[in-house]
Amino acid sequence: MAHIALTIAGSDSGGGAGIQADLKAMSALGVYGASVITAITAQNTRAVTAVHSTPLDIIAAQIDAVLDDLDVRAIKIGMLATPDIIECVAQALENYGEAIVVDPVMIAKSGDALLAPEAVETLRKQLLPRASVLTPNLPEAACLLGQNTATSADEMITQGIALCDLGAKAVLMKGGHASGDICEDILISGGSVVATFSAARQHTKNTHGTGCTLSSAIAAGLAKGMVLREAVQEAHRYLQNAITAADELNVGHGHGPVHHFHPFWPA
Repeated sequence: MAHIALTIAGSDSGGGAGIQADLKAMSALGVYGASVITAITAQNTRAVTAVHSTPLDIIAAQIDAVLDDLDVRAIKIGMLATPDIIECVAQALENYGEAIVVDPVMIAKSGDALLAPEAVETLRKQLLPRASVLTPNLPEAACLLGQNTATSADEMITQGIALCDLGAKAVLMKGGHASGDICEDILISGGSVVATFSAARQHTKNTHGTGCTLSSAIAAGLAKGMVLREAVQEAHRYLQNAITAADELNVGHGHGPVHHFHPFWPA
């Protein structure tokens, strides 16, 4: 029987992030991916030129249709552009009892906003308490807390604990926006550090979709029955290899995508 995960996120017409990245990562890791599209973006490696939010009744109907038929063992939540969409998703998942990975998508790699400013408080109140694990980058964590962006490991830990205090069962503080030659992601739960995942910083512009890829890869691991630490370890390793191979794709003229199928495509 297939392991099944669900992604609830926006569509990236360029194929590097959002729903497309989620399904690629899940497939590469041996998990069947279902999808609920919350928005359609006109997007490529250089910019987001238009966003059309999916009607609320259609979002709810997609969720109901998938969960009524498929044995979904983990859900990844990505782009939810407005307060109404956040509330719709939260209500639709009210009785869902399996793992939920919340990636608080706020800004695209191009710098374009993907979350309305007025939606931050709704995200904080409606979704953080439902998160088995929250996966913010440093600017997103700071925005959720109304604080300055963390600049050290100690500050990352402090902010991760504060996000747990807001209701998330665990928080993976992603260090990609920090300085230095080593990137550290810190997994926090129960008021303390569970694990640290380190990797050498890779010098490539082709990092479009890294956040989407990591969170959906974590969801894939959880869908396969891994404990959280194991799922994050597998996802971290997978993403680092996908970044290493990203320049082989040579897609677009801006921030190109990571190579989701690096284990399978010839170099």
